[in-house]
Amino acid sequence: MRSLLVAAVLAVASLCPLAAQAAPPASTTPSYFDNRGRDDVLSGGAKMIEIDTPKGHFRVWTKRMGNNPRIKVLLLHGGPGATHEYFEAFDSYFPAAGIEYYYYDQLGSAFSDKPTDPDLWDIPRFVEEVEQVRQALHLDKDNFYLLGHSWGGVLAIEYALKYQQHLKGLVISNMMDSGPAYDAYAHNVLMPAMDPKKLARVKQLEATKDTANPEYMALLMPMHYEQHVLRMPADQWPDPVTRAFAHLNEQVYVSMQGPSELGISGKLEHWDRSGDLKRITVPTLVIGARYDTMDPKYMEAMSKRLPHGQYLYCPKGSHMAMYDDQETYFTGLVKFLRETDAKAP
Repeated sequence: MRSLLVAAVLAVASLCPLAAQAAPPASTTPSYFDNRGRDDVLSGGAKMIEIDTPKGHFRVWTKRMGNNPRIKVLLLHGGPGATHEYFEAFDSYFPAAGIEYYYYDQLGSAFSDKPTDPDLWDIPRFVEEVEQVRQALHLDKDNFYLLGHSWGGVLAIEYALKYQQHLKGLVISNMMDSGPAYDAYAHNVLMPAMDPKKLARVKQLEATKDTANPEYMALLMPMHYEQHVLRMPADQWPDPVTRAFAHLNEQVYVSMQGPSELGISGKLEHWDRSGDLKRITVPTLVIGARYDTMDPKYMEAMSKRLPHGQYLYCPKGSHMAMYDDQETYFTGLVKFLRETDAKAP
């Protein structure tokens, strides 16, 4: 019986090489499910957190997964105005690696409150929201890792520039440190590769502010989203991604990003922190991908401007490399988290 059991375990490991590589020592596995002393046991890890804003008090939704006193990762979703849902791919990798992580819907998104005052969609206010969430979740410099993807990367950079004393590590996933540089890449590299007639029609619809026209996304989906956002036919996109897109808060998204991922035209258009990365001294991983909406070479250069920066390149990936180059993404991410933890006091 013992030989059969060992053979079965080896067979499963051969089918799941990343999970096998990422799995923690057997002696630590039970503690990952130890909820003693937690104030979120009744709700299965979910917690509504009250935040204070210049426009009043609101509540945002978070959910803890697992238990690890040294590695706790708060996930900042993109958009702005998207949801935590597309991070559900992390469920296939982080538990096996023994990593504690937190889903979080920013204000205006999914399970969190959805006020409509446009003054709330502002970078400094979002930064203060993250800091209030950190405090409520009892995260600190001994365990707190912040992972921001896309717009979440903007927010992660801004948070680190103000509150890095609370961070153990930082991950900037698929985001450049400059709105103008991102927009230049879209115009100088991505757009020239597109069908000129279809692109002209997209620009016409944007110029007339007719982006709610179904034709707009019908044009952009095959020539942009399926090429640079998630490299598979849209009708085959994983369920967490389609749910996140379906639940996108358009008011927040258009206000800050503009109507599409093809360049930038909202409040973030002139955002630029390229000269400030040198001030972020915590260990930082920058993740880029070959087919991304963001320039992968630029993101590699970003990692070199960070005093303790590293770069993870996903050769098969696009903007959502956690799906279309999943093994590269999670192998590198888990490695960074573990190595950073091993070097910490």
